[in-house]
Amino acid sequence: MVPSVNVVILNFNGRRWLERFLPSVCATRYESLSITVADNCSEDDSLGFLRERFPEVRLLCLERNFGFAEGYNRALEQLPGDIFVLLNSDVEVPPDWLSALVHPLLEDPRVAAVQPKIRSFHQPECFEYAGAAGGLLDALGYPFCRGRLFEQVDCDEGQYDTPAEIFWASGAAMAVRAELFRCIGGFDGDFFAHLEEIDLCWRLKRAGYRVVFCPESVVWHVGGGTLGYESPRKTFLNFRNNHFMLWRNEATRRLAWLFPLRLLLDGVAGLQFLLKGRPAHTLAIVRAHLALYRALPRLLRKRREVRRQVESCRIGPSRDSKGRYRGSIVWWHFVLGRKHLPPLS
Repeated sequence: MVPSVNVVILNFNGRRWLERFLPSVCATRYESLSITVADNCSEDDSLGFLRERFPEVRLLCLERNFGFAEGYNRALEQLPGDIFVLLNSDVEVPPDWLSALVHPLLEDPRVAAVQPKIRSFHQPECFEYAGAAGGLLDALGYPFCRGRLFEQVDCDEGQYDTPAEIFWASGAAMAVRAELFRCIGGFDGDFFAHLEEIDLCWRLKRAGYRVVFCPESVVWHVGGGTLGYESPRKTFLNFRNNHFMLWRNEATRRLAWLFPLRLLLDGVAGLQFLLKGRPAHTLAIVRAHLALYRALPRLLRKRREVRRQVESCRIGPSRDSKGRYRGSIVWWHFVLGRKHLPPLS
């Protein structure tokens, strides 16, 4: 029996992206497929457009803008399907992308989530920043990707054409087991947007599941469709949420030395922004730290809650060393000047 798949697109004022890219999603060839647009209380004409042009697409209207993380939580708790595919509204897909994407979930019950190869819509032969060929994490908790080191994005020359276990799958295009998403607690709504998928994948790996990259499935992503990569708001969310993620998942003994070190490194990053004439980003880091300090009591409670969620879903030993670099990606790239991926554990 073919498992049912629900492709869920979270929308906020994204009519232009839906008009451009939703037709490719609707042309997907898969036997048991539903397509849902969950609207985060858009203020443009997205709803009227969808009702008129795409009556076959399920429309789920949320009562306010919950952000990416909680918006998906609210939507997915109401939707059927054996497998959820989270897809950004600014992603173009070929007709056969989905069968390849869900295949690892059918073949191996230990696989919890799958990411396709994500290329750039504007430079189709190159990887796209948000996910590229699968997400990794370094020893200090900094995420990076196969095919992307900081601002350097590689062209796809077949170097990642082999399936591989990764640390995290990009929320721009990710297939995940529906019941497991619910069992592990879904996304953390406090993140609002950015890094919530890394936190989710970390918990899944802690419970013994695998997160994998599927090169046979390829999609093209515009990127920055809702919040631009150079936005101070994005800087705030990335710095704050990275600490949220560490407090929820990192081992206590590691966190004891990692937390003060990361605060110091954040200060260095803030100074670099200032020297580059980008004071709004420096202020965003300061605001991220203030938000973190206010949230610490809640984060301590969430560490216990996350531990219970992980244990309730456990199928084996933790796999959170898979797809993790034991050194510092900052040191590797900026100090040593390396342009390619470091060796992983």
